[in-house]
Parts: sequence; C-alpha cells; structure tokens
Amino acid sequence: MLDKQNGRDGLPHSVEASGAATAPATSLLVIEDDENISAALEEYFSRAGYTVTTAADGLAGVEAAVKTRPDIVVLDLMLPKMDGLAVCKELRQKIAQMPIIMLTAKDDVVDRVLGLEMGADDYITKPFSLREVEARIKSVLRRARASVSTGDGSDETPIVRGNLRVDPVRREVTIADRHVDLTPKEFDLLRLFASNPGRVFPRKYLLEKIWDYSYEGYDRTIDSHINRLRAKIEYNPENPQLVLTVWGIGYKFTDAE
Repeated sequence: MLDKQNGRDGLPHSVEASGAATAPATSLLVIEDDENISAALEEYFSRAGYTVTTAADGLAGVEAAVKTRPDIVVLDLMLPKMDGLAVCKELRQKIAQMPIIMLTAKDDVVDRVLGLEMGADDYITKPFSLREVEARIKSVLRRARASVSTGDGSDETPIVRGNLRVDPVRREVTIADRHVDLTPKEFDLLRLFASNPGRVFPRKYLLEKIWDYSYEGYDRTIDSHINRLRAKIEYNPENPQLVLTVWGIGYKFTDAE
C-alpha cells in the first residue's frame, strides 16, 4: 500500500524528475507479491537510475538475490511460498553483507523487532511514500558502504585482540586464522567494541550508532544481535570472554590482556 498523498496511484508528483539521486550502478531487488506496490517501486527507482529486479514470492526472491547479488533488497514481510522473515534469515546465511530493508503491513512492534532480529537493516511500515523508501535506501547504503567511525574515523588499521583480528577495510573477521562470517550489523558492533576495549556502551547508544535510527523500546534487538555475535566469536557463548554484559547498562569488549 502506498501513500496516496504523494500523487496519482501513489507515485510522487515529481517521479519523472527524480533522477539526481543515486549512481546508475546501484542495483535494487524488490521482493513483493503486491503487483501495484512492486510496479510502483520498479518504475520509481528505475527512473531514479537504479537497476531494478523484482520477485513475487519468497523462493523466487532468494534465487534472484543469490543470482544477481543486488546492492540492496527491499523485502515484504508477508510473501507466498516463503515469508519475509525466512527469506531474510536465508539471505543472511548466504550473503551476509547484503543490505535488507523490510516492508511490513502491520504497525506492530513485534513484526519490526523480529525483522531486525533476523538481520534486516531497517524496516518501513505500510502505507509508505516512495520518497520515504528512497531516503531509507540511501541511508542504509551509506551505512553499508561506510565503516563505523572510531576515534577520528580515519584509522583503517586491522584491530587485533588476542587471536581475534578485525579488518575494517576488507570487513573481515578471523579468529585464530578461522574466517568468521558476520552480518553488517554484527561486524559494525564488533568493530566498535574491539576498537574501544573496556568502554561500556549503553544499548540506546548502540541503537543510534549502529542503526543510525532511534528504535524506541528495541533493546531486545541489540540483545539478539549480541547473542548471535557471541555464538560466532566466543569459545563458549554461555560464558563470553570477549563481549561482556554490563548489567543494567549495556555491553563492553574485554580489556583483559
């Protein structure tokens, strides 16, 4: 469902003029079973200079994502054959770094939290305006293409903490020479922690820093990402030695030598 105030059939009045937006190389995959929404997104972003591919069900969406490797995915929550949460989870397993924005028809915190927990980078609640989708896409792409700044933001030197190595340039993580696949948010969290051993990060700060968005009441999202990060980097996730909980506040990276 589109916001009808943006123009006829939900298209903004200036859709024809919306071209200065983004680099022509940006590719977008829309996984949406509503033909009107899919067609509107395809038309708008094609005119804005994107290369747009569409898929009408979850299985086709996964196949298209793996085949075309788009720069970003706009993914509906309610899909035939495979729902959006399952698609998001599978894409995170197959292509960890691919940015994903989830669409949901329900103005329900549970749906949004579940989407973020499954690895979505952002969400948009229907009805929405196409300009809002464009703004969110640009924001997510900026975050995906830019590393989380630490210090003055210019240090791209690999971070080494014991047998853990975080390479900000390659966005790669190894533990004792074993490669670890992290989602974009997991990598950003780990880089921030490892760059500041001993510093306590409140959950609210992490939400604003990593997601660049104020998800009020979404502490559970941070906890879920931390749990998945620990499962990948800790020897015993039930007794973490790297990413530590500071009860009542947030998390910190160990400052133990």
